Amino acid sequence: MLMTIDVGNTNTVIGVFDKSETLVFVMRIQTNAARMADEYSVLLTEHLRLDGLDVKEIHSAIISSVVPPVTEQIRTSVRKLFGIDCKVVGPGVKTGLNIRIDDPATLGADMCCAGVAVKTYYELPCIIIDLGTASKVLAVNEKGDFLGGIISVGVEMAFSALSSGTAALPLISGGEVSHTIGTNTVDCMRSGVIVGMAAMVDGFIERFEKEMGKVRSVVATGGYSPLIMPYCKSDVIYDSDLLLKGMLEIYKKNK
Repeated sequence: MLMTIDVGNTNTVIGVFDKSETLVFVMRIQTNAARMADEYSVLLTEHLRLDGLDVKEIHSAIISSVVPPVTEQIRTSVRKLFGIDCKVVGPGVKTGLNIRIDDPATLGADMCCAGVAVKTYYELPCIIIDLGTASKVLAVNEKGDFLGGIISVGVEMAFSALSSGTAALPLISGGEVSHTIGTNTVDCMRSGVIVGMAAMVDGFIERFEKEMGKVRSVVATGGYSPLIMPYCKSDVIYDSDLLLKGMLEIYKKNK
């Protein structure tokens, strides 16, 4: 079995694919740069046991990370638990993705995995919506080339900025928006961030299509996508496991 580990700024998602390339296990934990390798070992062991998986069944692992200190702790944990060394998505690893940005070496591992996944599993051209700690909209053309995209503030970042940057606005979190026009402070803030984010996504999809031509699929991933997508006008496919699938394909290219 292959373990795939996606380390994001807020959450770390760990998946296990069996021999038939079916995702049979997924766990999500908070990303914590202070957590030691032994702590990751305990978390992994307990979660695998609860799902009926034996650590001896894991024969290989690959990691995509945007938090370098966590990368090393998890690599140490995996080495201790399974006796294997993680492949790390980055320079020197074959991806099969033609990266057409100014400096390909600067592309985040998460964006690379997302690009590989849509190239493999979805119709092209494709727009990727990744709503996590940051909000990203990315473009992959009909040839499977990664063209670039945009990076903007994430949902929690926006709520935090509203609260910390003003004297009277409270710190709130996401929730259902029943009316775009809010009638109290909390509803106004929720609509501003959640409906505003949806409008931003719709706007970028429209603008991307003006630059790259009509797309055949729009795929959303990231922890905040289920919160935002219901307010979008665009036809969007939600794939919570997009990055894990990308890591699977990258691993296969580097056996």
